Amino acid sequence: MCGLKNRQDISVEQPGWTRLLVLAGIVTVLGSSSPVGYNIGVINTPGWVIKQFCNESLIARYNSTLTSSQLDIMWSSIVSIFLIGGTIGSLSGSLLADRIGRKGGLAVSSALGVISGLMFWISKSANSFELLFVGRTFGGLSAGLITTIMPMYLMELAPPKLKGAVGALCPFGITFGILIGQILSMYKILGNESSWPSCLGLSSILQAVCALVIPVLPESPKYLFVIKKQPSLAVKELKRIRNTNEESLSDEVEILRLEDQENIRQGDTWNIKKVLQTKTLLLPLLLVCALQAGQQLSGVNAVFYYSSVIFKRAGLSTSSSELATIGAGCCNIFMAMMSVQTMLWFKRRTILLISLVLSDLFLITLGISIGYIESFHWMPYLCIVGVLGYVLAYGLGLGPIPYFIGSELFEVGPRSSAMALGSMANWAGNFVVGLTFPIMEAHLGASSFVIFALVVIVLLCFVKIYLPETKGKDACQISRLVEQGLKSRPLAKVDRLNENGNMELKVLTEKTYL
Repeated sequence: MCGLKNRQDISVEQPGWTRLLVLAGIVTVLGSSSPVGYNIGVINTPGWVIKQFCNESLIARYNSTLTSSQLDIMWSSIVSIFLIGGTIGSLSGSLLADRIGRKGGLAVSSALGVISGLMFWISKSANSFELLFVGRTFGGLSAGLITTIMPMYLMELAPPKLKGAVGALCPFGITFGILIGQILSMYKILGNESSWPSCLGLSSILQAVCALVIPVLPESPKYLFVIKKQPSLAVKELKRIRNTNEESLSDEVEILRLEDQENIRQGDTWNIKKVLQTKTLLLPLLLVCALQAGQQLSGVNAVFYYSSVIFKRAGLSTSSSELATIGAGCCNIFMAMMSVQTMLWFKRRTILLISLVLSDLFLITLGISIGYIESFHWMPYLCIVGVLGYVLAYGLGLGPIPYFIGSELFEVGPRSSAMALGSMANWAGNFVVGLTFPIMEAHLGASSFVIFALVVIVLLCFVKIYLPETKGKDACQISRLVEQGLKSRPLAKVDRLNENGNMELKVLTEKTYL
C-alpha cells in the first residue's frame, strides 16, 4: 500500500515557485510547447502560396504539372504528415523518457525541431518541395516527443500544491504558439511569396536557443529515484529545485521512497506493451486516452476554421474577419493563462465537468445558429457568441487538463508509457478531425457541430462516472481507486490514511459531485 501521510499535511510544508522551477517553465514553454503550437497555426494561411511553389518546383525539376485536385492532395499530405509524425513521436517519447531521461528527451525533441526548421529555410533556395515533407515529418516527431515528455517532466519537478498550475504550462505554450503562428503567417507579415520559408522555420530558432539552456535545468527527481535507482542524485536535484536543505524535504523524500517500493512491487520495468496488458491500469489508461482524443474530437479546430466565415457573415470585411479570428485566439490565450491559476483554485474533476457541459451547450448553439444564419439578421451575432463562448469553455478545462492528467493518474513506473499512449490518442484525434471534417462540412454543414456535441456528451458521461478527483492526492492513492477497471468505484474519498498507510475508502453518493 502507499503508506503516505495525509496530503494536506504535506502540501502545507511545500515551497512554492523557485527560480529553477520558473526557469524550467519558461524554457519548456518557449522552446518546446510553443513551437508545437506554432507549427500547427502557421501552415494554413500561406497554404496557397506554398502550393504555388510546389507546382513550380515540379515543373522546373520534373517537367510535370499537377491538376488542382492533385495539388490539393499533395498539400493535404504535407499538412497531415505533421500529425503522423506527432503520433510516432508520442510513442517514441516513453522509450526516450525512461532511457535518457526527461531532460534528454526534450533535448532530442529540440534537435529534431532544429532539423525541421533547417529543411524549411532551405526548401525554396533548393527548389525542393520534398524538403517540405521532410521538415513537416521532423517537426511532427519533435512535437510528439514534447507532448509526451514535457507535461510529465514539469509535473515531476513541481511541489504538490503547484502541480495543476505547472501542468497547465504545456497547453498554454501550445495555445500561445498557435496564435503567434496565425499572426506571423498573415500575407502582409511573413505569409507571402518571399518570406514563407522564414515563416515556417522561425520556431526552430527558439528551439535552438532553449536547447542550450536545457543542460542547466534539473532532471526529474522521481525519474532518478524510481527509474534510474539513484536516490542520492535524486535528493540532490530535489534540493536544487526547492532551494532548501534536505531536512525540510523529508516528506517528499519519503514519497519518493514509497513510490520506488510500489514500482518494485509492480515489476520495476515498464513499457507500452506491459501497460496495455496490465488490467489494473485499464481504467486510468482509458481516461487519459479518452480525454486526449476527446479534446480534439470536440471540434476545437473546426470552430476556429468556421470562425472567419462567421465573422464575415456578421458584416466584417475579409481583413477584419481575420483580425476577429485572431481575437478569438487571444481569448483562447487568456483562458490558457487563467488555467494556470484556476488549477490551483478548483478541483480537476469539477472544473472539467463544467468545461464539458458549457462546451456542449455552445457547440449546439453553433450548430443551430450557423444552420439558420441567413434566416434572421441577428443570427450571425449568436454565432459569434457561440464561437467565443466555446473558446472560453474549452480553455476552462477541456483544453489544459487532458495534457497533464496522466501524470496524476499513473505512478512513476508506467507513467511515461501511459503519457505516450495519451499523446498518441491526441494526435490521432487531430488527424481524424482533419481528415473527416472537410467531408462532414461538405455533406452536413452546420450539423457537423451536433456530431462534435455528441462526442462531448459521451466524454462527459464517462468522466462523470469514472474520473476520480486527483487534486491533493498522490498517484499511488489514486491508483487504488481505479484498479478494478470499469468495475471500479472511483467516486470515493480517502477518509483517513492510518499509520500503516492503509486507505479506508468511503463511496460518496452521486450528489456529492457536480
